[in-house]
Amino acid sequence: MGKIIALVDGSIYSQSVCDHAAWVAKGKGWPVDIVHVIGRRDESTDPRNLSGNIGLGARTALLHELAELDAQKAKLARKRGQAILEDAVARIAAQGVAAQSKLRMGDLVETLREMEPETELIIIGKRGEAADFAKMHLGSNLERVIRSSTKPILVTSRAFQPVKTLLVAFDGGGSSLKAIDHIARSVLFAGLGIHLLTVGTESTGLRRGIEGAAALLTGAGYQVTAEIVAGEPETVIAERAEAHDFDLLIMGAYGHSRIRNLFIGSTTTEMIRSCKVPILLFR
Repeated sequence: MGKIIALVDGSIYSQSVCDHAAWVAKGKGWPVDIVHVIGRRDESTDPRNLSGNIGLGARTALLHELAELDAQKAKLARKRGQAILEDAVARIAAQGVAAQSKLRMGDLVETLREMEPETELIIIGKRGEAADFAKMHLGSNLERVIRSSTKPILVTSRAFQPVKTLLVAFDGGGSSLKAIDHIARSVLFAGLGIHLLTVGTESTGLRRGIEGAAALLTGAGYQVTAEIVAGEPETVIAERAEAHDFDLLIMGAYGHSRIRNLFIGSTTTEMIRSCKVPILLFR
């Protein structure tokens, strides 16, 4: 059985990550691993350029002091990380879900790559502790994780809301077809309302694709509505999600379409930044 990886960093989004992990765990029956990764920058001090006019003895003494500072900083980072994990485990346990905590040192992407073979879903907050909320900056690790992972990724919003209705951005590509298949087979979404949205100019191909997806979901027992809307994907999707009070957006990541061309400067980046609901991404 696969597991859920819930990434926590101590930011306000960590609470949302825990709540979403508990929701998925209850629906899927998957175990939860709560993971906090201490990056290399969190453990070490930049000695900068010590060559200058500092004498050899003074330079040696300074390096010794920096080494001691690094050791203290690493110890504090581990204590803080353990406290973050303990809080996360308690929050999930309060919702009736058991979880294991894992504290790791190193690069986040490398850590996830090692864990991926046993992972069904990765959950990460849209913004981290250092993100600039005023400028709507995304978390520094978010793009790296989505680009590198082969597993579905749930990008959480700031606070968890019970999921009752789904908005599915569908473009007919392989990733969005994978998302449709997952929904059709999933007990997690059973009984929820689904709205299929394709952004583009109406055509026979687009209409055939969205009707096929709707038929598959209807056959799986869902109540489905569907529409094709002209416009810019990031604008149309974000507006639909907010105006119609959808609780979760599901879409493909990567591929040939504008919706799934990740990352830097892409439609998807802008949509994740502006969309106020959680987003479940499929590769």
